[in-house]
Amino acid sequence: MKIGDKVRILAIPADLPESEIHTRSLFEVCKGRAFPIVGFQGNLIELEVGEVLGREQFMESIWIEPEHVEVIAAID
Repeated sequence: MKIGDKVRILAIPADLPESEIHTRSLFEVCKGRAFPIVGFQGNLIELEVGEVLGREQFMESIWIEPEHVEVIAAID
């Protein structure tokens, strides 16, 4: 996986804290949708997901482990 690849979110990480209701809700809305990878931090992939909230894409990001996504379009 690399920046620019488009990935589909397959699963919500099980270790999201229950106290993070906004975060869990955001992941639930994003599940099944596809987003381009915009960055990496350690083992986590950054996806900009603002569009699911009716905002500009860059206004909301999530960080997710690679085992929770599948590449659906790889860039060369």
